[in-house]
Amino acid sequence: MKKLRRSARLVDMTQHLLAHPHTLTPLTLFAEQYGAAKSSISEDLSIIKEAFEVQGVGLLKTVAGAAGGVKYIPQVKTEEALHFMRELIEQLANPERLLPGGYLYMSDILGNPATMAKIGKLFATAYADKNVDVVMTVETKGIPLAYATAMYLNVPVVIVRRDNKVTEGSVVSINYVSGSSKRIQTMSLARRGLAEQSRVLIVDDFMKAGGTLRGMIDLLQEFRATVVGCGVLVETTADVSERLIDEYVSLARLRDVDFKGKQIEIELGSFFENRGE
Repeated sequence: MKKLRRSARLVDMTQHLLAHPHTLTPLTLFAEQYGAAKSSISEDLSIIKEAFEVQGVGLLKTVAGAAGGVKYIPQVKTEEALHFMRELIEQLANPERLLPGGYLYMSDILGNPATMAKIGKLFATAYADKNVDVVMTVETKGIPLAYATAMYLNVPVVIVRRDNKVTEGSVVSINYVSGSSKRIQTMSLARRGLAEQSRVLIVDDFMKAGGTLRGMIDLLQEFRATVVGCGVLVETTADVSERLIDEYVSLARLRDVDFKGKQIEIELGSFFENRGE
């Protein structure tokens, strides 16, 4: 590779780190790639580290030792997260989003790549230290959330199906009770879709009583997996007395819906608890 000026080298290193979150990059890789001394690379990384922290891009962690290197950890500043979620809540509070059953229409939001990227980074921030191996969701609306989150954690996505597909091969299926409708439903996951004893982060777009999340947690027991957390975009307090899960992180909380008055009361979720809000 042609030797770059320091300014160009900084740009190239930054691009590499942003494209490989949660990945340990040896200093020797940069040194050999740019034909520079490790001391020069270390100075460059110090500049990038400061810029990341000032701009709220994330953290740059240095691991010492022969097998060490540098690792980029995506993070969102609380102020930035608050600003984004307040704008999103304003959109969600539009009474035209009201659907039968106390649900909200969110397909336009879930279909916006820029919005999904920001939400995914929030979930990645919440679970940055959980050593996540895979992000799981159930088809279909949780899929954009799962991929956005997995991108910042740099891990694969596993999708739980509501019916069996021939292309999935051998599957593990369980019956679960929907927390809101109380109906027995089925979900399945291909045996080859998840390695045993994986550390799994579950994400979903909407949670009422938590029946779907509970079902995924139970399904993961068949794979001897560890659930490191559950993240939901919007939770509702309507069925809080019948909630089937206790530990989760929500970005927004639907407190009340007045169908006659066409009013939606929605607030910041548990993500912001102990974060100055």
